[in-house]
Amino acid sequence: MGSELTYRGHDAQVAEDGGAYSPKPEKRLLWLSRPVRYLLREQRLLFVFVGMALASVFFVFAPSSNSPATADSYLSTDLARSSYVPAVHGGYRTALERGFAGGKVPLGLKRKGLRIVVTGGAGFVGSHLVDRLIERGDSVIVVDNFFTGRKENVMHHFGNPNFELIRHDVVEPLLLEVDQIYHLACPASPVHYKFNPVKTIKTNVVGTLNMLGLAKRVGARFLLTSTSEVYGDPLQHPQVETYWGNVNPIGVRSCYDEGKRTAETLTMDYHRGAQVEVRIARIFNTYGPRMCIDDGRVVSNFVAQALRKEPLTVYGDGKQTRSFQYVSDLVEGLMKLMEGEHVGPFNLGNPGEFTMLELAKVVQDTIDPNAKIEFRENTADDPHKRKPDITQAKELLNWEPKIPLREGLPLMVTDFSKRIFGDQ
Repeated sequence: MGSELTYRGHDAQVAEDGGAYSPKPEKRLLWLSRPVRYLLREQRLLFVFVGMALASVFFVFAPSSNSPATADSYLSTDLARSSYVPAVHGGYRTALERGFAGGKVPLGLKRKGLRIVVTGGAGFVGSHLVDRLIERGDSVIVVDNFFTGRKENVMHHFGNPNFELIRHDVVEPLLLEVDQIYHLACPASPVHYKFNPVKTIKTNVVGTLNMLGLAKRVGARFLLTSTSEVYGDPLQHPQVETYWGNVNPIGVRSCYDEGKRTAETLTMDYHRGAQVEVRIARIFNTYGPRMCIDDGRVVSNFVAQALRKEPLTVYGDGKQTRSFQYVSDLVEGLMKLMEGEHVGPFNLGNPGEFTMLELAKVVQDTIDPNAKIEFRENTADDPHKRKPDITQAKELLNWEPKIPLREGLPLMVTDFSKRIFGDQ
């Protein structure tokens, strides 16, 4: 029995229940676009309005999540991210001067702390610099091999999350992510650098190369602490930065003198050839707490001898001159140089000039008026005169030392007394 194909059209189709078939009603609102028609059907538009109303009620009555302090912190962070842009690129200070009266940071905005490495940071000058940087809010990494540095100089920072200490010799490469490098690592007293002259020259040359290489890799600003010894036994007095010096290249002090001159050469070559941002400071005689007690330098020698009731040893006739700056003045100068716009070199020292006999008299007045003076034969290549011309530092860095010798020396004496006599 064959199957029967039935055509079901729209004209004469009969439903199974006997009723006539009614065609689907014609669509309305055909003149509207399809998305609009979709939105209008089945009360979808009503649900949209209800959702918007609920959201508005929630945001009106819900507590605000952005307190003023949080907003300030966001703004502070955004400004701080650009706070250390090299001056050659038109950095933070210029932007502030354009945006705010007087170029000052508005109240409530905080400077973002930098990540800074200080080589030789456990030494005399380095530890005082670390104190200032941490006090300012920076994160500091101290790198020191403790040849002349002392852990006691920085141990008061142990436990501070912004402080790190690495026992490391800069003649070996070091990989760190930092914004600034203060390169202070090098024995600075005759007793220490004459003890191992080969080590001293390696520190000045290879150590400086390693730190300059680090600065180049990570884009950090590099500050070299050079010395007034680059002038040797000067024929010009006082010494200006343009003076090339009078140095014995094969003398017993040349590992330090010529080593620092080479370090300056390397620093300037990296600046010119590799576009590393550099700063150079030529440091004159500095004194203060935390100096090595028996390091052979004249101030520490005189103070230690007077406290121990020993004669003050004066080499030669005692008429050779030196200039003495207190350590806090030097640290202030180093920080101004690092944050400034000028490469240098800059003389950082106190232009007040004292003969060795005058210094001995100040020590006698401060510690023991009855202290005796003992003359000894002078050492080789000892400079006869040393006095910095700090005109450039005054004009370009707005820096000059503030603490005179008679005010700073008692602070050093107090520190030496505690270390020599302990609790007595």
